[in-house]
Amino acid sequence: MSDSSSGSGSRQDMSDSSSDSGSRQDMSDSSSEQTEALLEEGLAALAAATDLAGLDAARARHLGKRSELALLQRSLGELEPEQRREVGQRINAVRTELAEAEATRRAALEVERDRVELAREALDVTLPPREPRRGSLHPVAETMEAMLDILVGLGYQVTEGPEVETDWFNFDALNTPPDHPARSLQDTIYVQPLEAEAPEDDPETGTGVLLRSQTSPMQIRTMLERQPPLYVAVPGRVFRADTADATHLPMFHQIEGLSLDADLSFADLKGSLEVAAKALLGDVPLRFRPHYFPFTEPSCELDAWYGGRWMELLGAGMVHPAVIAAGGHDPEQVRGFAWGMGVDRMAMLRHGVTDLRLFVENDLRFLSSL
Repeated sequence: MSDSSSGSGSRQDMSDSSSDSGSRQDMSDSSSEQTEALLEEGLAALAAATDLAGLDAARARHLGKRSELALLQRSLGELEPEQRREVGQRINAVRTELAEAEATRRAALEVERDRVELAREALDVTLPPREPRRGSLHPVAETMEAMLDILVGLGYQVTEGPEVETDWFNFDALNTPPDHPARSLQDTIYVQPLEAEAPEDDPETGTGVLLRSQTSPMQIRTMLERQPPLYVAVPGRVFRADTADATHLPMFHQIEGLSLDADLSFADLKGSLEVAAKALLGDVPLRFRPHYFPFTEPSCELDAWYGGRWMELLGAGMVHPAVIAAGGHDPEQVRGFAWGMGVDRMAMLRHGVTDLRLFVENDLRFLSSL
């Protein structure tokens, strides 16, 4: 009975051993199948990545520390040594194959990324450079410089004077009578009220202060400071209480010319202005017509034929003896002629502009077209 019981126990042990061996074999087969499935799944995921961020996610999912392949590798301890070696080698081979596939795909995606970056940052060296638009002189400033260049060539010296003047320099010294309409508030812009009468001992003080209505006050200032012969051109802004329209502005530009010498005549005046006007405008028809100015005698105006009509360019005349005397010189010893030219109207003629207001509206489209 004792032998019989011992034999039964041996058979039971053999049966358990055979069962464990079969279970481990099944586990090994399952691990192999799972390894192949993970390989196919990993290769597909890596190949499907369309950018480097997607590739990094696929790598973490199939080759990272928490990937199914890593979990499978950590379960190898449950297999027999021979099976463990076989399955472990296959896992390592799968890991290597996935790593190589990931490296190949990464290289391709990096090439595509660099291509896109280079295309976005590429410079077409065959195109002309994008240079900023260069500034230029305002048409009125350009015309004034052109006029001054011509006058300097004729022997004139350029000088400038104040824009805020006394009533004496602007009117009295220029032989303008007290009741002249130009002295009214409707024409002249005063910044200090006009005094009733200037002191006899110093007529240059005690009068009203105004924005000069002409550049002519510089005739007096120049004659008081210098001795003949005088040939000066005075550019600058002048101000009048005018309503802006196509041919008038409340602020505009003039160039005053003064010639004072021992023997000057109206012929000198006429010849000088004809040369200057034609140098500036070209061979356009010009005409002189009689006019009146309190500071010149005889006086005239110069017109140019433009746009089918005559347009006034300037007023001129022989300097009045009273003005020469106010400038501190003897009208019996020296004679002169003077003129005042509107720069803005000259710019209209040079550039074919029909409305003065366009010059002060600061429309770059208009200014850049000239």
